[in-house]
Amino acid sequence: MAINWFFFTIGVTLTVIILTKNEARHIQRAIDSVATVADSILVIDSGSTDDTIAISERLGADVIHNPWRNYATQFNFALDHLPEETDWVLRLDADEIVTPDLAREIEATLHKLGPEAKGVYVSRRMHFLGRRIRRGGVFPIRVLRLFRHGAGRCEDRWMDEHILVDGATADLSGEIIDDNLNSLTWWTEKHNSYASREVVDLLNLEYGFMAHETVADLSGGQQAGVKRWLKERIYARLPGGFRAFVYFIYRYVVRLGFLDGKEGTAFHVLQGFWYRYLVDAKLHEVRLYMQRNDVDAGRAIRDVLGIDVESSANTNEQNSRQEAQHS
Repeated sequence: MAINWFFFTIGVTLTVIILTKNEARHIQRAIDSVATVADSILVIDSGSTDDTIAISERLGADVIHNPWRNYATQFNFALDHLPEETDWVLRLDADEIVTPDLAREIEATLHKLGPEAKGVYVSRRMHFLGRRIRRGGVFPIRVLRLFRHGAGRCEDRWMDEHILVDGATADLSGEIIDDNLNSLTWWTEKHNSYASREVVDLLNLEYGFMAHETVADLSGGQQAGVKRWLKERIYARLPGGFRAFVYFIYRYVVRLGFLDGKEGTAFHVLQGFWYRYLVDAKLHEVRLYMQRNDVDAGRAIRDVLGIDVESSANTNEQNSRQEAQHS
């Protein structure tokens, strides 16, 4: 990758982290979108069998292989393997792009932030079947994607992970666009997996079998914190199934999601109702298994969903002890 002379001159370096598995369709687009602002790109790959690795290396990215457990552990693994000279970190998914406006903002603003600023919020939007989703009260969402090296880590969750930082934050108006080019078959299979992971977090709220980290916060006024608070404190306590229907009506009717056209209707039905109902159905399935077989949540999650949360918890504990020994 060519040296970013802007950052080199002012002594501020930015490393972009991208997690991959079979992302040959997207990875060049993602890397190209940060080419003007990134000093280095770190790709953490969990077993690609396509050209993801070859493309990444050809474009100058450093590639490290690490087995997949969940997004949080994979991202935090990446943080532990950043170049020593990294000052700032940008989290970017392989199917996302940094818009030119956001890239210019990063270039113009990052070096001006005082030491008190530990993270930076940006906007994130989504395209679905090639159409930008504008309604439904979903996008744009403000997300913390930029943060100082050493000041942030990904919260330890199985689903809907956010970056936690300890300190003040700043805001940029530019956007990251999520524009996945895979088929609906891929999308539904992916969200079937997401639903299982979200069930783990919901059961953990109830039974507390793992450490619970959350960005839920009403006092800070940040959109992600408010939405997580509503999800954990209000939505999670509503009757299963019924809450999925109410949420869909809110998005599709009250927040005018029906104006997003055919592609938008598909998105709001699939992501705003089908996915949320699938989570509730899987949650009910696990609870039934616990009741009928007299087992705890961890055992039921493993048997029904195929997720070994006990093994993951033990691994995280070992990693924490190793980090403490080296600190």
